[in-house]
Amino acid sequence: MATNEKAKVAVIIPALDEEEAIGRVLSEIPTVIDTVIVVDNGSSDDTANIARSLGAKVISESQKGYGRACAAGLQEIDDADIIVFLDGDCSDYPGDMQKLLDPILKGSADFVMGARGGEKRPLAARLGTKLCVSAINLLWRTHFSDLGPFRAIRRKSLDLIDLTSSTYGWTIEMQVKAVEEKLSILEVPIRQRSRIGQSKISGTVLGTVRAGTRMLFTIWFLWCTRFGRRKNV
Repeated sequence: MATNEKAKVAVIIPALDEEEAIGRVLSEIPTVIDTVIVVDNGSSDDTANIARSLGAKVISESQKGYGRACAAGLQEIDDADIIVFLDGDCSDYPGDMQKLLDPILKGSADFVMGARGGEKRPLAARLGTKLCVSAINLLWRTHFSDLGPFRAIRRKSLDLIDLTSSTYGWTIEMQVKAVEEKLSILEVPIRQRSRIGQSKISGTVLGTVRAGTRMLFTIWFLWCTRFGRRKNV
């Protein structure tokens, strides 16, 4: 695995009603990965059984929320050096995972995010992302291009930034706190394809509005509480 063969890598996949996609996602994960955890976030379909049959470790987090699912997955991992977060909807290419891992394995980054091109995403989702990214860049003087959920981070770095968001603010909180802790951050381009099934965020107007509101609230809250955190900002 790149230049550091001793590093252990765990993949966390939050999943909610992804029975049509989860099998394909798991089949495309590189074989060098040490642990794959699928967090069933209250699915009403066969997501958990399919994931389990394909060799993934499946845990349940019945209280819905993207951040809750990610946190539940983390609690099951005690020996990984790098954590990868990957959605279960098949919109990303798991084969691109090495692009995220290589800079960490080579010691040139602590936190690597996949930057999506955007052409396969709904317009409302692209506009919402642009709005949130612009706000973060303005307030924290950063140069992010995306908030993509396909990302890899050193476990020690993840523990340092102490994430608390229970919903879609998880990715925003990770990026903001990584900046505040002066982690070495990198964005790398990744491929995108149309997701399988309906998006829980952008699949409906109401879902898009709710998610966007939560994300903007997260940005506002992080900005207002920035001086209460250990600070290098």
